[in-house]
Amino acid sequence: MNAAIKAIEYYLPDKIVTNQDLNDEFPDWDFNKIEKKTGVLERHISATDETAFDLSVRACEKIFKEYEKDSIDGIIYCTQSPDYIMPSNSFLLQRHFSLDERAFAFDFNHACTGYIYGLMMANSFIKSGVASNILLVTADTYSKYINNKDRSTRVLFGDGAAASVIEGAPGNSGILDMEIATYGKGYDNFMIPAGGARLPKSSETSVELMDHAGNVRSLNEISMNGFAVWSFINSRVPDQIRSLLKRNNLQLSEIDQVIFHQASLMTIESLVKILGLKKEQFFVNIEKIGNTVSASIPIAIRDAMDAARWVKGQKILLSGFGVGLSYGTVLIQI
Repeated sequence: MNAAIKAIEYYLPDKIVTNQDLNDEFPDWDFNKIEKKTGVLERHISATDETAFDLSVRACEKIFKEYEKDSIDGIIYCTQSPDYIMPSNSFLLQRHFSLDERAFAFDFNHACTGYIYGLMMANSFIKSGVASNILLVTADTYSKYINNKDRSTRVLFGDGAAASVIEGAPGNSGILDMEIATYGKGYDNFMIPAGGARLPKSSETSVELMDHAGNVRSLNEISMNGFAVWSFINSRVPDQIRSLLKRNNLQLSEIDQVIFHQASLMTIESLVKILGLKKEQFFVNIEKIGNTVSASIPIAIRDAMDAARWVKGQKILLSGFGVGLSYGTVLIQI
């Protein structure tokens, strides 16, 4: 039995920061250039006292209006911005909703490929009979790790949470195949250098530094080499997609919809060009949301559903890529 995405809901913080807001704060930033590259016009930003867990609770509240929470027998929670070092957010979620104590619960630390990894694990648990109805939560608040004066990240990322219910699918539907890969050599192209056991936060790591492009950040905040990450994606992701299709005797023309991690408009457009996708074969929703990291793909799926771009009978590819560096692709029959 394959696993399938039964339901998805998401929640975005109330606060919206537009490009005009940022332009008022930084009039020297070239927003014509920024908007062309990122495709982002506004993003939702969590309040000071609002965590990824808080966002995920709101997403789960929405999903439990239509899905019976007592049937959940597993919780998989993906975040890089947990409430505590320990315990994991999944335990807080089980407590908050009084979910069945017999349900397993764990967090895993992943970013832009997190939803792909979560589907992989949920699929394995369901196929093995360990669980039947899994709550997969992906939530991040990267804004708390970004220096306000870092143009490369401030304009791109938004906060958000998504909750998905994954369950067994009848017949030859659901998750048909997947492929994941790791490029650890590029780990330092997207990282927060300080704050872990290797380099604890200190007065020294809190000092703000300016890079060659004029971006300001400390070692306690996200450091992203955008060009290196973009090059990595272009050099790896198309080949992975082609490999997965070949293994399943499929042509790209037979795929109804490709939903990429909403990294940036430039990234999506470059992948579309390399793969030769038609306009109706891919979905973009980054304009009003920004890059929401691990929540990006499920939010895009939900929006595609609402736009009648996710239709029963279709073949779908999901493709994630980013921090790690990592990349993964899933083939789904709806």
